[in-house]
Amino acid sequence: MSEAVRAPRRWRIRRPWRLAAESAAVLIAVVVAFPLYWMVLSAFKPAGEVQSDEPRPWTLEPSLDSFRRVFEQQDFGRYFLNSLLVASAVVVASALIAFLAATAVTRFRFKFRTTLLIMFLAAQMVPIEALTIPMFFLMRDFNALNTLYSLILPHIAFSLPFAIWMLRGFVKAVPEALEEQAFIDGASRTRFLWQILFPLVFPGLVATSVFSFISTWNDFLFAKSFIISATENSTLPMALLVFFDTETPDWGGVMAASTVMTIPVLIFFVAVQRHLVSGIGGAMKD
Repeated sequence: MSEAVRAPRRWRIRRPWRLAAESAAVLIAVVVAFPLYWMVLSAFKPAGEVQSDEPRPWTLEPSLDSFRRVFEQQDFGRYFLNSLLVASAVVVASALIAFLAATAVTRFRFKFRTTLLIMFLAAQMVPIEALTIPMFFLMRDFNALNTLYSLILPHIAFSLPFAIWMLRGFVKAVPEALEEQAFIDGASRTRFLWQILFPLVFPGLVATSVFSFISTWNDFLFAKSFIISATENSTLPMALLVFFDTETPDWGGVMAASTVMTIPVLIFFVAVQRHLVSGIGGAMKD
C-alpha cells in the first residue's frame, strides 16, 4: 500500500522537470526553425510585402515572382551544376581518403603517429580566413585559379582532419580479432578493408560526408577568392550577388535563391538520415 502511494508522488516530482525540458526543446526548435520559415515566407511574398516597413509573419497573396526571377537569371542552372559537382567530388574524395588514413593511423604503428594525430586536431583550430591568402598563391602556382579544382582541392584539405579524427573512433571500435579471423579464412588485406571494414564504418563516413557537403555547398569565401574572371565556373552562392544592388537589393530574389539552395541539402539529409543517426551515435559512444 505504501509503495502504491509513493509511486504517484515520484511521478509528480519528475513530471515538472520533464515538462520544463520538453518546453525548452520546443522553444529551441522554434528559434532554430524561425529563420528558415522567414526565408521561405519571404520567397513567396510579393515584392511590396517584402520591402514593407511593417513585416508580417504571413502572407495572404503568395507569389512565385521571386522564383521566376531566380530561374530567369543567366547561367543559374550552370552555377547549380557547378556547386553539385564540387560538393560531390569533395564528399567522395574526402570520404575515401579519410577512411584509408583513419585505418592507417589506427591499425598500424609507425614513427610520429601521435604527432600526426595532434596535427589533425591543431588543423581544426586554424580559421579558414587566415589561410585564404596562402591558398590563393598556392592555387596560382598550380595554375588552378578560375577552375573548379581551386574549389575542390581546398575543401578536401579542410574536410580531412575532422573526417580522419572522427573515423578513427569507428575503425578502432572494430575488434582486431575480426581482422585476424578474416586473414585466417584466407581474406587479403584489401578484401578485409573494402568488404568487411568499410561496411562497418560506413555510418561514420556518412556523418563526416554531411559535414563536408554542407561546408562545400555553402562556401562563398573560396568561390569569391579563387574564381576571378571565369564566371562560368562560379558556384551557386555567387549567384546571390546578382540580387544585391547598392540602392535596392532584391530581397525576394535573395530569399528565393536561398530556398532553392536549401533543397539539395534537405534531400541529402533525407537520403542519409538513417546512417547519420547511427554514425553520430557511434561517435558519441566512442
